[in-house]
Amino acid sequence: MTTTRLLTLGENLLTGEPVGHSLRLANRHGIIAGATGTGKTVTLQRLVEEFSDAGVAVFAADVKGDLSGIATAGTPSGKIAERIASMNWLQHSPKGYPVCFWDVFASQGHPLRTTISDMGPLLLANLLELTDAQQAVLYTTFKVADREGLLLLDMKDLKAMISHLLDNPEALADDSALFTRQSANALLRKLATLEQQQADQFFGEPALQLGDILQPSADGRGTIHILDGTRLVHEAPKLYATFLFWLLSELFEQLPERGDADKPVLALFFDEAHLLFKGTPKALQDRIEQVVRLIRSKGVGVYFVTQSPSDLPDAVLAQLGLRVQHGLRAFTAKEQKSLKAVADGFRPNPVFGTLQELTTLGIGEALFATLEDKGTPSVVQKVAIAPPQSRVGPLTDGERAQLVRQSGLGSRYDKPFDRESAYEILAARAEQATREVQIPEKPAPAKNAARKGAADAADGVLGDLAGKVVRSTIRQATNQISRQIVRGILGSLMGKK
Repeated sequence: MTTTRLLTLGENLLTGEPVGHSLRLANRHGIIAGATGTGKTVTLQRLVEEFSDAGVAVFAADVKGDLSGIATAGTPSGKIAERIASMNWLQHSPKGYPVCFWDVFASQGHPLRTTISDMGPLLLANLLELTDAQQAVLYTTFKVADREGLLLLDMKDLKAMISHLLDNPEALADDSALFTRQSANALLRKLATLEQQQADQFFGEPALQLGDILQPSADGRGTIHILDGTRLVHEAPKLYATFLFWLLSELFEQLPERGDADKPVLALFFDEAHLLFKGTPKALQDRIEQVVRLIRSKGVGVYFVTQSPSDLPDAVLAQLGLRVQHGLRAFTAKEQKSLKAVADGFRPNPVFGTLQELTTLGIGEALFATLEDKGTPSVVQKVAIAPPQSRVGPLTDGERAQLVRQSGLGSRYDKPFDRESAYEILAARAEQATREVQIPEKPAPAKNAARKGAADAADGVLGDLAGKVVRSTIRQATNQISRQIVRGILGSLMGKK
């Protein structure tokens, strides 16, 4: 009989026994919740370490910068040392973990990018908070770009494509009713605002390759990829949420089905989870809920970190197999109602009252519930979280910079490149058209005028026929190319029942 490995999180405060989450069921997702200062980040760090030791890759969004200390060994002291000493079963050996840092703004890690085409119109519309009319313009722009075989890789490609359609409305063909000048100009203004926030740095190449995230470290541990969100979550919170949605969609689209396995291939940790669903259109939220429900079959576990479970939609909460609830505060009638809803989400323990314990938990203590072997929720337990083996607290700027320099991914991602795409092709077309206008036509000699007129008429007929053949050939080729342009699963799902 195979023994199921546990991701050990802490100690039962009533029995003194270690408690943990089954690695085999770790793709059933989870939540770490609690008020500010109750110990969520330490719990997150402990769980990330456990995944890495089990050989599972991790991608974690770090919005406060506190998680970076996981890259170096801890030096326990004070309350942490006391907690370690009180857990007789705990084998604590300070060590650092294999970490790779990422940053959309490229100041605290390797540049993190994807392309406009990979992001797709659905997520871009959410990022830009477009009206229905502006969304119609965006979808039409993608459609025409596909039809003409024009790649949309970065922001200047998208702006060039919109401007091209404004100047050449005949290219819209049957979609002209969806592309209004007023909405197109409004969309261009929103793109300019995104550029002012420097969020346009997220779009371009080289784009993030999922295979690099899943690659284990040299010693077999799972590599921990940390997205620095300290600046992103404050200056461009919508981009933060949209990126995480994109990552989910790409994983769902690209990873193969795995069925039941001994462990997941990747654990995702989304901090400030309330930002993911705040102001999200219902159509997109429905698709996100669908992906969260189905992505576990691809071997991906999704873990949300937030203050209250009420920050997540009920459909997402229903998918969570692990619940770690730190202390909550309830001063108003609304907060007390929310507190009761949190307590009711646990399977009761006859030994204590869940509602009462929620407001009396100390720092580093939590209510804990997981899944039993058959997949049913376990009885809620009161636990003390075991301290991480790495440093609790952030790295210094020098320590982080050194790790970024030593990363094996720097040569692949640090230097951007700009291959020929929509902007370059449309610019070349415009330049060619300008040159043709500037070349004066030579007048034909009078004695040959009639002969030349007849020849021109013949050439015109043949030219039209040849042009139709050429355009038909190009259209067939570009249609084949357009089918290969990746939109992201969230964009493609919009067309599926």
